[in-house]
Amino acid sequence: MRITITSVPVNDQDKALDFYTNVLGFIKKKEVPLGEHKWLTVVSPQEQAGVELLLEPMAFAPAKQYQNALKEAGIPWTTFEVDDVQSEYERLIQLGVKFSITPREAGNVMIAVLDDSCGNYIQIMQLL
Repeated sequence: MRITITSVPVNDQDKALDFYTNVLGFIKKKEVPLGEHKWLTVVSPQEQAGVELLLEPMAFAPAKQYQNALKEAGIPWTTFEVDDVQSEYERLIQLGVKFSITPREAGNVMIAVLDDSCGNYIQIMQLL
């Protein structure tokens, strides 16, 4: 058993695709129209054959409530590993990304939490 796809709910797939590719630096892997929405995935440029991140359309009311509750509590939806949190933070700040938590040590990792502009907080993490 292995993980091949994981998802993050988004309130606007086109806006999410722009943010996750042009700001965070992921690469679009698949885009398959499915009526009102689409099957839309991105991958890391370092692992293009690796795990795909599905930009899941927020079309289910209970999921929207869960997404809102996580954000209101300041809890990230997911975490992405980076080589250098401070450098990534500075790069993203220059691109206008908002952070709820600026870089800080948390045990044996450095973390920061950003707003993906699509309804989620996303944590970036660096192993120390």
